[in-house]
Amino acid sequence: MSRRVRVAAVVAAAVIVALVGGFYAWTRVARYAAFPEAVAVAESAERVRGWTVFAPEGAPAGEPSGEAAVGFVFYPGGLVDPLAYAPLLQRLADGGALAVLVPMPLDLAVFGIGRAADVIAAFPEVGTWAIGGHSLGGAMAAEFVKGGATGVDGIVFLASYPAASTDLSTLPIQALSTYGSENGQTPPEGFADAMVRLPPGSELVEIEGGNHAGFGHYGPQAGDGVATIEREEQQRQAAETVLGFLRDLR
Repeated sequence: MSRRVRVAAVVAAAVIVALVGGFYAWTRVARYAAFPEAVAVAESAERVRGWTVFAPEGAPAGEPSGEAAVGFVFYPGGLVDPLAYAPLLQRLADGGALAVLVPMPLDLAVFGIGRAADVIAAFPEVGTWAIGGHSLGGAMAAEFVKGGATGVDGIVFLASYPAASTDLSTLPIQALSTYGSENGQTPPEGFADAMVRLPPGSELVEIEGGNHAGFGHYGPQAGDGVATIEREEQQRQAAETVLGFLRDLR
């Protein structure tokens, strides 16, 4: 190898290292931290294989009882601390669902699309499963289902929808999409237009006064609208909607 080639290889390697390092640094700087009250809720949950598991009362996380007949795998929004969703998932557990919060590499679900498979395999006692997520998490949940995932009966989108190239309309699953009327990231018609890529009979639910960030306990996002209801109220309505969907799956 000539000296010129060796120098070029070293420079190329240095550029790659710099780009990777810069990307990693950006994800840490741009990350949305969970509010302390959300972290406190997460502390009462179980930790199983790196997941934060919210089990219904009387159903330990590692051994879900017959009462936890439905499970929900949740993918967090992009660059959002997963624990920001602890209050919402605790509401689902209080309603009888086994809710599993799945952290993602660099807080970007695009790097962990297949992680739901391990969750489903870890809880064989749960007979019915749904997968879903917020924002990017919901879009990547759709990619998981699109890839031919087995054992998934439903999918839930929170301020999210499948990518334009992702058509789930012929899959034998049920789907729910819910969003806040003040979502500044996507106009309401964007969610409505995406319904053609979901199975027939899928439900679209608008939360009046909610915004994009209100599904989690973290700070405001650039471009988002201003919510006209409290964060807790948005999450209460979201939890009720999701729980109704999960019960119908059973």
